[in-house]
Amino acid sequence: MPVMSPTPNDTKAKSAKPTPMMVQYLAIKDEVGPEALLFYRMGDFYELFFDDAVRAAATLDIALTKRGKHDGQPIPMCGVPVHAADAYLARLIKAGFRVAVCEQTEDPAEAKKRGSKSVVRREVVRLVTPGTLSEDTLLDARDANILAAIVTGLSGDAALAWADISDGSFRTCSLAPGDLLAEVMALRPSELLIPEALYADWADHGLTLTPLAASKFDRRSCERLLSDRFDVASLDGFGDFSPEERRVAGALVDYIELTQAGDRIALSPPQRRVRGGWLSIDSATRNSLEIDRTLQGQRKGSLLSVIDRTVTGPGARLLAARLSRPLMDLADIRARLDGVSQLHDEAAWRTELRDQLKATGDAARACSRLQLGRGGPRDLVTICQALAMGETINAGLARRPAVAPVAEIEAQLRTLSLSDKPELAKLVRDLSKALVADPPLQARDGGLIAPGWSPEIDRLRSLRDETRRSVAALQGRYAAATGVTTLKIKHNNVLGYHVDVSPKHADTVLGREDFIHRQTLVSGVRFTTTELAELDRDIAGAADKVLALELDAFETFRSRVTALVEPVRQVATALAALDVYAGLALWALESGATKPTIDDSAVLEIDAGRHPVVEAALQRQSATRFTPNDTWLDGAAPQDAKGCPRLALITGPNMAGKSTYLRQTALIILLAQAGSFVPAARAHIGLVDRLFSRVGASDDLSKGRSTFMVEMIETAAILNQATEKSFVILDEIGRGTATFDGLSIAWAAVEHLHGVNRCRALFATHYHELTELVASLDGAKNLSLRAREHEGELIFLHDVRDGAADRSYGIQVAKLAGLPAAAVARAKAVLERLEADGTDLGLSDLPLFTAQLPVIAAEPSAVEAALRSIDPDTLSPRDALDLLYALKSKLGEG
Repeated sequence: MPVMSPTPNDTKAKSAKPTPMMVQYLAIKDEVGPEALLFYRMGDFYELFFDDAVRAAATLDIALTKRGKHDGQPIPMCGVPVHAADAYLARLIKAGFRVAVCEQTEDPAEAKKRGSKSVVRREVVRLVTPGTLSEDTLLDARDANILAAIVTGLSGDAALAWADISDGSFRTCSLAPGDLLAEVMALRPSELLIPEALYADWADHGLTLTPLAASKFDRRSCERLLSDRFDVASLDGFGDFSPEERRVAGALVDYIELTQAGDRIALSPPQRRVRGGWLSIDSATRNSLEIDRTLQGQRKGSLLSVIDRTVTGPGARLLAARLSRPLMDLADIRARLDGVSQLHDEAAWRTELRDQLKATGDAARACSRLQLGRGGPRDLVTICQALAMGETINAGLARRPAVAPVAEIEAQLRTLSLSDKPELAKLVRDLSKALVADPPLQARDGGLIAPGWSPEIDRLRSLRDETRRSVAALQGRYAAATGVTTLKIKHNNVLGYHVDVSPKHADTVLGREDFIHRQTLVSGVRFTTTELAELDRDIAGAADKVLALELDAFETFRSRVTALVEPVRQVATALAALDVYAGLALWALESGATKPTIDDSAVLEIDAGRHPVVEAALQRQSATRFTPNDTWLDGAAPQDAKGCPRLALITGPNMAGKSTYLRQTALIILLAQAGSFVPAARAHIGLVDRLFSRVGASDDLSKGRSTFMVEMIETAAILNQATEKSFVILDEIGRGTATFDGLSIAWAAVEHLHGVNRCRALFATHYHELTELVASLDGAKNLSLRAREHEGELIFLHDVRDGAADRSYGIQVAKLAGLPAAAVARAKAVLERLEADGTDLGLSDLPLFTAQLPVIAAEPSAVEAALRSIDPDTLSPRDALDLLYALKSKLGEG
């Protein structure tokens, strides 16, 4: 939005000249720029003007009004109450806006001292963007809010940095440019910072992008900034960061400080993640498998929603992170599985632990809010409870022999034990004594300090309360002295304490010299006295002093927490990990999941595997039980004595469960490498480095790509990137083009996966010609999903068996879908003709689009037979009427 000039109109200078307030607003808006809405604080409201008001009113569905004029035109205006601002901010951020919050930084009384027309000083204190939220009201407690940044270097490397300022986590990694997209999509960032030069390359990925100037990624500037912010001479103490990692981390920190209006960041020092530490999953595969979101973007119905049994927000976020980035390190995977196993086997401890974890809250986010100056007394209570319960949980861990990584968590909590950390112990003791059991949301509301903590606060409260009792006694004295028994002493924010009498008794009080008239209303007359005025000042003074002392106490505790933020976050991280292990153990028990065997082989053996999401849906619907199936592959094929191939061709009718079978196998691998038990009777999984899925059909109209083009792009990515340690699932490759073209593409893809990529793969197809290809491939095998016809109805058995399917049953599935009977009959006729004449039949011999639809013979009805026998020329009017009644009767019989 162009900044509107405050230049006065020459012909109407007085009326057109901007007010001092509008001059201030325009100057601040000019600094903020047109890309952000400006929340301009005016008393109890945040006001928006000009185009900001028009856009915000439309998004928030609030009234758009006008205030004064600018350049001869009315100024559009809307506003939201300060006390409800978070709810409106959430809606604006969700709609894609950025909001600059401009607060009054001066007491209005001070402004008046400079002159009657002086404007209260205001400053932008924060730029609210999707990736920089920290308030509970703006965040999902069970979902991370990631701000990420990327950069590419001249050396060919790229780097990624990401942070969640709501809990203080901050990480970086170095990787190949070709892996950037997959890693970013794994994070699902709320906001992605990119160099301006990369904007066009990333504009079509559905991400909220914030382009930054190239100067923001200058290596030397970024290194200086990071060293300054983390108070170190060099970043080497935190890890061996690449030049690109330093650039991207510095740009991210700089952006965070910009949005916080210069306040210091609330992040832990950066942690470096090693390249190749995670199972690589490209964005198409991630969407296809619906790991943490369904294809419709919903959490419900995803794999994460089905297995999540965590009881804390931090635990839920950690589980989501582990599921999005399964591991590649065997030792780490086995350690996670051992942690789940121990809590799986010890039911009593698991139940006790989960009950304890429920009381720990979200200490990491509480710390960040306090650091950023947005926290309140309840955040202090959360931290106190988390530290105290962490001590209790640690004592329980110490009483039992724990396996890794539970033993590692116990060791970590032991190093943070209150007995070994006197500053933490004192913080917990002081918070327990100082805060009331149910403190207010904001410190400015008062009433947060418990009796007995501060003698001065107790004295002033006693004085305040005693003075209030004096007011009550004074009311009785005044009533007796005036003879007005209905006389009351009341209080409001304008007059303070005052005497209130009805109009009927006003004259009685007006005649007394000790009562001073203040206000006359229809409902009554108000007075004050010298004695009452003095009490009013004492009460107000005591209340103000109590609030000031409480605010000082709160700020002291806030500073103490800020100084101890790292050990508090470490406790929170340890508790979150325990929550994940306990939750996965409970899910395993409820679902019958088992502990998989993970090694560095090329084996994939799954006995009675199940799709966790489909199975859960069937259980909710009380429908047919899920049919488990085996998957036996070996990347080291040719086939061994057990007939275990590295590639299996899967045929069978639609709706028989081919896609479910493919996806469940991929999800079992993903769960295992994330450190979870798997839905199978037994699983032996050789480590997978890349997971690929090409299942389902979709177009990409925004890029001008047809369904078939998208299919080919995704297939090309698989054939170009899959390694011998990868796992691939492909469904219906080549079905989007002409039959022979599609068959040729599918044929070539099978051969390439088998002979070049040499990876473990499941390839589902309706091209039955491909089943003959298996005979020429030493490491391939045919599997099929069975179905049977019974009395003209198709019954799906959903079980996988050796061998190819004999037919596709497509016409039967079309009939089940509701295809008109005439169309079904025509399809059967065409199929019979094709099967009789073979595949060499020309179009001239089978006019599919010119032939008449077959007429389905049917017996004539009684009404039709009667009508054919009538000679209309011989009927009299009476006969015609009788005939109509007779036909109506026959119609009713039919």
